[in-house]
Amino acid sequence: MAHGEIIASPFMSPWWLPEQHSQTLLPGFFARRKPIATTTEKLELPDGDFVELAWTTRQQGPLIALFHGLEGGVNSGYIQGILTTVAQLGGQAVLMHFRGCGKEPNRLARWYHSGDSPDIAFLVEVITKRFPGRPLGAFGVSLGGNALLKYLGEQGDRTPLQAAMAVSIPFELGTTAKRLTYGFSRVYQWYLSRLVKKKIRQKQKTLQLDIDPALLKTAKTFYDIDNMAAQLHGFANAEAYYALASAKQFLRYIERPTWILHSKNDPFLSPEAIPKVTDLAEQVTLELADSGGHAGFIYGKNPFQPRYWIDERFRRFYRQHFG
Repeated sequence: MAHGEIIASPFMSPWWLPEQHSQTLLPGFFARRKPIATTTEKLELPDGDFVELAWTTRQQGPLIALFHGLEGGVNSGYIQGILTTVAQLGGQAVLMHFRGCGKEPNRLARWYHSGDSPDIAFLVEVITKRFPGRPLGAFGVSLGGNALLKYLGEQGDRTPLQAAMAVSIPFELGTTAKRLTYGFSRVYQWYLSRLVKKKIRQKQKTLQLDIDPALLKTAKTFYDIDNMAAQLHGFANAEAYYALASAKQFLRYIERPTWILHSKNDPFLSPEAIPKVTDLAEQVTLELADSGGHAGFIYGKNPFQPRYWIDERFRRFYRQHFG
């Protein structure tokens, strides 16, 4: 069986943003370009729920579906960067907000998780029927990238996507849950878990959730939250969720050109969980940087004029596969 390849990234962190935590945290504080205009569509799902789509206004050229990270959305800096880049290159982009991440709370008791490939599959089916013959691609970051890679592995050569790119992937969800309990990474766990717990409490006001409020109050780790939410999402427990939803096991089944950008110093994943070349299908390339943090990859000589390697790498990816 032929395998893909792992290449050393030319990305280098600048002197003013040298290590993983500054790369991970500070991008949210940089003033990006003016937000690109989008229109919102509510896409009804087969199970009675819905997701919100954000479309860029150009209605021609290749169409790129985007998938955000945990508690992200259309206003996330990395998403704005790709929306703008697609528009500059003459294409159209559509961001799928995972359930409950748009302007409205979703209807069902469940929300979203790293293995939500069925929702991606439904979106791809819808846009394929809506725009027959149009070149289709996809881009995902972190949680959204994990779900996208899972989808690609599940679909194999059946997917209508021509190519895909994913950034900063939690390849082994169980390893990520453990990594976030150590050192400074606990800050990310504290911040993100507060957002998720807030969303759960909001849902409890209108829906009957099979979650003990006392357990929710004392939950301190992602494992605690994942274990509580597992059955709502169709898993027996957190361990089953991690085993079934992690993207790493699906990489060998991907049959479309797929570019993955990841950093060795990603504070969300231990280095030993990074895939080996034997984990990769022939169509998969893993660009591995020594630095870059989690969804950071900011570079440039001038701290007042930051440059974004994610945008630059996507630009090269787009030109290679979509002209």
